[in-house]
Amino acid sequence: MSFTPHGKHLIAGAWVAGEGSFRSEPAHGAAFDYSTGTVDLVNRAAQAAEEAFWSFGWSSREERAVFLETIADEIEARADAITEIGSSETGLPAARLQGERGRTTGQLRLFAAHIRKGDYLDRRHDAALPERQPLPRPDLKLVERPIGPVAVFGASNFPLAFSTAGGDTAAALAAGCPVVIKGHSAHPGTGEIIAEAVHAAITKCGIHPGVFSLIQGGSRDVGTALVQHPLIKAVGFTGSLAGGRALFDLCAQRPEPIPFFGELGSVNPMFILPEAAKARAEALGAGWAGSLTTGAGQFCTNPGIAVVVDGPDADRLIATAKEALSKVAPQAMLTEGIAKAYRDGQARFQSRNTVRPVFETVSEGRQASPNLYETRGGQFLADHSLSEEVFGPLGLVVRVRSLNEMQTLARGLEGQLTATIHLDAGDTEAAKRLLPVLERKAGRVLVNGFPTGVEVADAMVHGGPYPASTNFGATSVGTLSIRRFLRPVSYQNMPEALVPPDFSA
Repeated sequence: MSFTPHGKHLIAGAWVAGEGSFRSEPAHGAAFDYSTGTVDLVNRAAQAAEEAFWSFGWSSREERAVFLETIADEIEARADAITEIGSSETGLPAARLQGERGRTTGQLRLFAAHIRKGDYLDRRHDAALPERQPLPRPDLKLVERPIGPVAVFGASNFPLAFSTAGGDTAAALAAGCPVVIKGHSAHPGTGEIIAEAVHAAITKCGIHPGVFSLIQGGSRDVGTALVQHPLIKAVGFTGSLAGGRALFDLCAQRPEPIPFFGELGSVNPMFILPEAAKARAEALGAGWAGSLTTGAGQFCTNPGIAVVVDGPDADRLIATAKEALSKVAPQAMLTEGIAKAYRDGQARFQSRNTVRPVFETVSEGRQASPNLYETRGGQFLADHSLSEEVFGPLGLVVRVRSLNEMQTLARGLEGQLTATIHLDAGDTEAAKRLLPVLERKAGRVLVNGFPTGVEVADAMVHGGPYPASTNFGATSVGTLSIRRFLRPVSYQNMPEALVPPDFSA
């Protein structure tokens, strides 16, 4: 099945053109023209979403579950075409896109099963106590309800799992919230074909067409209009710290401030404890190199920093990582802009006399080659720029003098998506001292693993203290993410006929 994009926006069930156009910049293959988003399209999509909410927000959990499953079916029906256009636009290999498509359809089906069970509704009931003294207690029922239309910004690095029908969209639709998508210009064709799948599911299920709209491209005015539109009640975002912070501030400045759920960036530090380094230095070095370069390092969970006590074991770990990285061929990055940012990040490291190159390469054009640097703990703590994310296959080893300095360094870190401890049995006491620090710094703490990749499951947290994300109490992956798009409503002395069916169903 081949796919030729038509380049239009999907607004409330209709494919419409904008006033201007932009041309895609694929890694390989043909480029296509796409209509440019406008503020007027944002307004039309938001109004349609609000109209859809009056039915979709009160639909049954079974109706929404079937809708989510139908979206998954429609995506799978376009599997080959999705892989073809996605690979062309992003340069990602077919196997990676096939896996990401499976994750996308899997999380849609996971949310269908989750809402059928109903546990997320957090139903509570305090029965009336009419005889209580000195005052009677009324009957109180509580249940979680959808908040209204949600805006979602597609991510550059995940054209499927974090974009048009990705985790934010799945969670919002499962909750009963219509979605307006701001498509990412790095992969507009992929966004379009996924939107076609959603549109087909809307038609099959008889859902109000305003429940989903896709707006392609557009200037900053389009993103600004979307997060500031009075009918939008929450925003989901995965992207850069600078872009996310700007949108977060706009949400806070609205006459009615709304929550901005931004996943912004992380260096995902690994702490390699002494006994683990002694026993497994080579294995850890090779494993780190593999994790660091997977997908050209274009993962928000990429482990960019390894902290290790200085000495012969650290030397062995670094030597093995260097050798493994030297065998990694250049890889295509997702966009020209991301490739340039990677080169700029490397240049920042090269400009510091406190940083020593271990393995250094030259990256050109859209290709990225791995790089490895090292520094000392005190120098790392004195230079905040060394703890800033470099999006790509660049690693930094931080040699510390002792476990005490390792703990001091951990305390000085900003919020992270993940933090990892590598330990052996003899490291347990050191890990016990380190763990309370890492709990405060990260949303997910790993032991003896590498954080690249995020399991879509009930117990997953993909978020963390700022700047990893803008809301440390939320996750953008896993079933817990549905809570972002719900709010509790208490019903006092409500006749049974008026209580939402979800309370007892």
